Amino acid sequence: MSRPIVAIIGRPNVGKSTLVNRLTATQDAIVHDEPGITRDRTYRPAFWQDREFVVVDTGGLVFDDETEFLPLIREQALMALAEATTAIFVVDGQTGPTGGDEAIASWLRGHQVPVLLAVNKCESPTLGITQAAQFWELGLGNPFPISSIHGSGTGELLDALMEHLPPADEVSDEEELRVAIVGRPNVGKSSLLNAFLGQERAIVSPISGTTRDAIDTVVERNGQIYRLIDTAGIRRKKHVEYGAEFFGINRAFKAIRRADVVLFVIDAEEGVTDQDQKLAGRISDDGRACVIVVNKWDAIEKDTYTILDFEKVLRSRLYFLDWASMIFVSAKTGQRVNKILALTDQAAQEHRRRVSTAVINEVIEEAVRWHSPPTNRQGRQGKIYYGTQVSSRPPTIVLFVNDPKRFGDNYRRYMEGQFRQQLGFSGTPIRLMWRGKAMREVERGSANRATRV
Repeated sequence: MSRPIVAIIGRPNVGKSTLVNRLTATQDAIVHDEPGITRDRTYRPAFWQDREFVVVDTGGLVFDDETEFLPLIREQALMALAEATTAIFVVDGQTGPTGGDEAIASWLRGHQVPVLLAVNKCESPTLGITQAAQFWELGLGNPFPISSIHGSGTGELLDALMEHLPPADEVSDEEELRVAIVGRPNVGKSSLLNAFLGQERAIVSPISGTTRDAIDTVVERNGQIYRLIDTAGIRRKKHVEYGAEFFGINRAFKAIRRADVVLFVIDAEEGVTDQDQKLAGRISDDGRACVIVVNKWDAIEKDTYTILDFEKVLRSRLYFLDWASMIFVSAKTGQRVNKILALTDQAAQEHRRRVSTAVINEVIEEAVRWHSPPTNRQGRQGKIYYGTQVSSRPPTIVLFVNDPKRFGDNYRRYMEGQFRQQLGFSGTPIRLMWRGKAMREVERGSANRATRV
């Protein structure tokens, strides 16, 4: 079985996200002094003793208010509870029991899920037990006094949690393929995630900034486990105020860095904007594999040549990602959505691929035969001695030459094109590192000295 899920439930501003950060030993969940920061449910890996599990942070539950996102937040919390092995109900020890806590407790009793009651903000060792004792009246068993900020009491809470989790030998640990869904606000990232899953996994709204955190969802397709990461829409820096959106965008950038493949979502109606170009550059600079997903294709009037002409225009604007696959989809109708994961698999495979030194040098010999390295004004020609791949994710090839300065940008692009033409590497950036003769001799000398020692 896959890792068990633990849902964190409670009112707004009781410290749920702070507890998530404490249990997962990260700072991934956004913590900010404003109600409603967490809206969707977010997944974080955690472990205690010999057990691994997944913590799900949910939005603050309010049952007597139907404004803005609150009904959708309740729906997300319900979905988290439906897939959870155990729930941790977080309350505020300094405030004491409230009508909202009683409503949530009653709601939890209606579900067949074990519940642990965590009384947060019990920083005082002497007053903590007294603060926690007030919550016996909720009828959910032993209240655990904890401090999410300082960590006190969380060990006892986790020890109690272990009684409700399956043994470690029953939990599988297959390798995940991490896929980040990124793009500007309102291009359809959350709709695309929901189309993948066939359920309302993420809150979808025409209001800009609905998704504030990076939302992890684990799904299995054809034996492959994918961690799909929905992210906040990334606007221009000058339009972003410090606060929830600022933190959400930072999480989106981190999601790009921790992903194997980025699904870069473009709005077909708006085309490629300046902000899209900056995001394309960032994906390339971070060395991530990428699939360009052109969403809202159902809204475009088409003829026989539309898709070819459209792709040509888009690629001319997204020249940073000229190596990425492109697919035209509609998250609204489901058109071609089922083909995205096949392109994702291909990009991930190329991103991880290694090529032997012998094959790389065959490509170099063929490329030099067709187009000799340039010669400088003094008549000295560049020479490529040999090349070798030194790493993957992304594929990185070192070319040992007589002088890197003799190889201008045009020839470097030519060599990259030859590697792509002969070896593929579609869907992933490749890195070419040019090292001179002097550096090569220093490395050889260091190796000789190491051999003598």
